[in-house]
Amino acid sequence: MKIKWVFLSIILTIATVLTGCEPLLVLDPKGPQAQTQADDIMLSIWIMSGIVVVVFAILAFMLIKYRASKQIKDYEPPHIEGSFIVEALCIGIPVIIVIFLSIMSVKSNYEVEATPKGYEDKKPLVVYASSSDWKWHFSYPEENIETVNYLYIPTDRALEFKLYSYGPITSFWIPQLGGQKYAMSDMVTTLHLAADAPGEYMGRNANFSGKGTAENVFDVTAMPQAEFDEWVDEVKATAKPLSEEKFNELLEPGHLGKSTYTGTHLDFSPPPSSENGGHDHGPSNSDSEDKEHADHDSEKHSEHENHSEHENHTEHENHTEHENH
Repeated sequence: MKIKWVFLSIILTIATVLTGCEPLLVLDPKGPQAQTQADDIMLSIWIMSGIVVVVFAILAFMLIKYRASKQIKDYEPPHIEGSFIVEALCIGIPVIIVIFLSIMSVKSNYEVEATPKGYEDKKPLVVYASSSDWKWHFSYPEENIETVNYLYIPTDRALEFKLYSYGPITSFWIPQLGGQKYAMSDMVTTLHLAADAPGEYMGRNANFSGKGTAENVFDVTAMPQAEFDEWVDEVKATAKPLSEEKFNELLEPGHLGKSTYTGTHLDFSPPPSSENGGHDHGPSNSDSEDKEHADHDSEKHSEHENHSEHENHTEHENHTEHENH
């Protein structure tokens, strides 16, 4: 009886503790991309749980059924070459599971890498999200504003994030809206998200990038489009402009609070070129033309010098020959 009550007490304690736990953010989706990933996670958990239950059930059956034998001590079991059915099950079932999970993963990857379902006909909000040690800079090019360490987004509208870094590789992640994606210093990566419901969400850098990684977080607030437009107008009316000097100051390693600016750093510090995988420091057309003209003039100058030298040399030979004569 004591063992029974101890067992019941343990179960009740675990149940009580679990009721006070908040749900995992990745399993509390607030957008279509996050919903797709949450469904995949739960499906994988159910499949793995089923496998574990079957394996442990077979193990328990074998331990109980064959825990003892009535055979004599020198009994030798008959030689068996193998069972086609057993081998087919042991190999075929894992292969089928792997094929199913692979197809599911590829299908979901294509979905989360594209514009969210239901938002294909709507114009997305483009936000350039760049990281530095240890801050996040959010540039709204169409609205011509910029924020640091916080992000305002409209609901029921596709979001297109352009990710890059002013330092080491970081990972942009809003668990309740979608999966994480790398932000790198030599190229721009694109992440498609959307928020179905208003609310406040947590965002962070999910990749270790130095001693300040733990505090490399940002707040996300989703709101209806009308409220988002009002916020944009308020920022334009009250915020200070972002200068190049101020932006360079923000890039210095350290932690900062939230700040808001009119204008963006995209004008004087553009993101890396996503086409060639690096910063576009190549010569402009005018520079190329000037170089071509300079090379042409240099060639003509050299040609002129060679011609003059040839004439002087010929004249000198004729003069010497005349004197000798």
